[in-house]
Amino acid sequence: MKKLINDPKNVVEEMVEGYVNAHPDYIRQLPENNRSLVSVRETKKDKVGILIGGGSGHEPAFMGYVGEGMADGVAVGNIFASPSPQPILEVTKAIDKGAGVVYLYGNYAGDVMNFGMAAEMADMEEDIEVGAALASDDVASAPVDEKEKRRGIAGEFFVYKAAGAAADFGYKLEEVVRIAEKANENTRSMGVGLTPCYLPQTNEPSFLIDEDEMEIGLGHHGEPGIEKGKLETADRVADRLVEDILNDMDLEKGDEVAVLVNGLGSTPKMDLYIIYRRVDQILKEQGIKIYRSYVGNYITSLEMGGCSITLMKLDDELTKTVDHAVDCPMFVQK
Repeated sequence: MKKLINDPKNVVEEMVEGYVNAHPDYIRQLPENNRSLVSVRETKKDKVGILIGGGSGHEPAFMGYVGEGMADGVAVGNIFASPSPQPILEVTKAIDKGAGVVYLYGNYAGDVMNFGMAAEMADMEEDIEVGAALASDDVASAPVDEKEKRRGIAGEFFVYKAAGAAADFGYKLEEVVRIAEKANENTRSMGVGLTPCYLPQTNEPSFLIDEDEMEIGLGHHGEPGIEKGKLETADRVADRLVEDILNDMDLEKGDEVAVLVNGLGSTPKMDLYIIYRRVDQILKEQGIKIYRSYVGNYITSLEMGGCSITLMKLDDELTKTVDHAVDCPMFVQK
């Protein structure tokens, strides 16, 4: 796989340097740690800080969601690897305004461990209160009776949106955590993989698949899915993904949802909108209203081919967070 890089060992540092230099009106790098980035826009005293983070390779996540209405800072990990506790702690110290900081991250062992360690360090060394909410929206990664084992994939975007809005509304730390957890509880995703991505350090594929195959339920890091078979039409793929989501959700006729059709890196928007067309048809047939929709690359996997579909069930509280204005380098909503 051809890549426009220099030394594979430096891809994350050079990406971060380029990103910060490209968006100086949004984000800055902390001198204490080059993997710690924070918003340049001063937040008011007693606002709960929102800290997101995870492995590189998922751009525009996670750096792209630091800005007004979403996150105040981000800790950057190696490709597909959790950031270590130290950059997380440095961001925590920088964005704390006296009301504590909420960590938002996917349900992966490395993230759980490192963010947990950073939270302990913030409490013991800095006397900063830390709350946390994990994203676990991937229906394919565990059965419903083991939901606590599910991975976080594209649905993390809705968790960031909800928590960022709640913090802007002036809610206390416990309320911000509650709303983030509520967003996660009401969000489900399913994905399909078509082609692998290639890690810069090894140039090896993240998974193996034949040219005429697809894999349902594939993870964002190439984790095995639940079914591999011949490539189907866009409508058949959308039918399968939405069916699994609806079977896992408590949705009834008249309910409203936010929809995200997320590209994994190399899938053209043409394909994503064809998928969205069918999602819209299915939900209309079910009497479920799409309140707001998002189509594009929101949480990717380098140049992986494929997409995921995410639904978040809305009520008045979550609708208010979805509507909240956002101004980030990679995502703007008025």
